[in-house]
Amino acid sequence: MTTPLRQRMLEELQRRNYSSRTIRLYLRHVAEFAKHFHRSPDQLGAENIRQYQLFLIQEKKLAWSSYNQIVCALRFFYAKTLNRAFLLEEIPFPRTEQRLPLILSREEVARILTAPLHLKTRALLMTIYAAGLRRSEAARLRVNDIDSARMTITVRQGKGQKDRVVMLSPVLLQTLRQYWRHNKPKQWLFPGENPDQPISDNDIFGVFHNAVRRAGITKKVSPHSLRHSFATHLLESGTDLRTIQILLGHRSLKTTARYLHVSQQHVRATASPLDGLNLTKEPSKK
Repeated sequence: MTTPLRQRMLEELQRRNYSSRTIRLYLRHVAEFAKHFHRSPDQLGAENIRQYQLFLIQEKKLAWSSYNQIVCALRFFYAKTLNRAFLLEEIPFPRTEQRLPLILSREEVARILTAPLHLKTRALLMTIYAAGLRRSEAARLRVNDIDSARMTITVRQGKGQKDRVVMLSPVLLQTLRQYWRHNKPKQWLFPGENPDQPISDNDIFGVFHNAVRRAGITKKVSPHSLRHSFATHLLESGTDLRTIQILLGHRSLKTTARYLHVSQQHVRATASPLDGLNLTKEPSKK
């Protein structure tokens, strides 16, 4: 049942051109917040927010990424739907953990990409790695997004609802042509069980982990690890950060720069200050 308050929040989200996925998640998070207290959310205040945040952390033990999403939903609801921006101080963002992405070696990527038994799965995982795509971006690729004349792939409405163009690998193109001849996809490049709908994020997650298991890799990786590996391998091959930023669709170069911290080539090529010291004096053998 849609209440006037829910409708108002929906309209405020639509006015700001939030994605359909974000709209759905924000509405759900605010509804769960209200359900927790069995009251309409416009009747809940700072103390309720504080209690709910502690409940999410201490009892539900949510991952910080999930917790942060709920915080964003509540902040939007109070600031934009109810016009109570003064409450934002009572809905703090968590301090985020600065963890480096886990990177697969080239050999490990090759094992994952050759592990699938089905051509569609292999083509899908190859596309994610070859173009550095997010799961949702790969899922929404259409057949006509592959431009073999210009050797490009058009990624439509990626994160932040931005389009971008990335390179089309000749090796990937050969695999995609084999896949197209065999499966004949019409609209979506990788359709789901219903040909009129794209493959789901969960299905991509599943086929990736099946490939990882078949490849005998024990690292805790996800489909996003292919994107991280794409960026790191480009960096190690000499591609500049600005180009990688454009290919990944990052808004900030600072986000892309973290791959400098995981590139083994850059680490190995950096001399330790120890090497510049004069250490000719022999230590005592006593």
